[in-house]
Amino acid sequence: MARSETLQVDGQPMRVYLDVPAGGGPRPGVVVMIHGPGLDKFIETQVEDLARHGYVAAAPDLFHRQAPGGDMMARLSLLRDQEILADVDATVAHMKGLKDARVGPLAVLGFCMGGRNSYLLAGARPENWKAAGVFYGGNVMKPWGEGPAPFDLTSRITCPIVGFFGADDTNPSPEDVKKIDAELTKHGKPHEFHMYEGAGHAFLNFMNAERHRPKQAAEAWPKMLAFLDRHLKP
Repeated sequence: MARSETLQVDGQPMRVYLDVPAGGGPRPGVVVMIHGPGLDKFIETQVEDLARHGYVAAAPDLFHRQAPGGDMMARLSLLRDQEILADVDATVAHMKGLKDARVGPLAVLGFCMGGRNSYLLAGARPENWKAAGVFYGGNVMKPWGEGPAPFDLTSRITCPIVGFFGADDTNPSPEDVKKIDAELTKHGKPHEFHMYEGAGHAFLNFMNAERHRPKQAAEAWPKMLAFLDRHLKP
């Protein structure tokens, strides 16, 4: 059942959009990291689709420390990696304590800035994840606030990574993707990257008609689901 719940993180209320497959029982889980526009209908739809495929899925609203509205880039500039880690720690703890499902192995995936934050979490919280998915995550080489950039945590990653990128994107550019690919390879980290011609940033986002590429999106999302099935389901 899909619903919004409110958690407390550092004394602040945080909305989490959660969906639990029917039937309860033991289930793998997925933390879905939001994109720049926030916890919107696109993110809610991905959460709901993951639940239809047998996953307990939860998306925390990383913007909960800020007043609603305002310029997206200004809001992004206020996010800090240590606060993102705290938000996800609280989300994982909440998922593990659900009464209508027993959450087992976990994956993290995200879109746009959420792809960047999935990479951050794979390195900063390696004990949590059996798999991680990165959809066109830019700024992987840049820290947000104190601490290392996600890229600098590559050696700590222990789970397989899947990445989906647009050949026409500028952040991450194809050159950025090659650098990340090379760094994962250097450290012996299992990963698979998919590059889509004719697509730029946010090509899965059906709420952005200018950027949405239905054909490429229809190829990428099932690959994500298959990746999760391989690594999270017995």
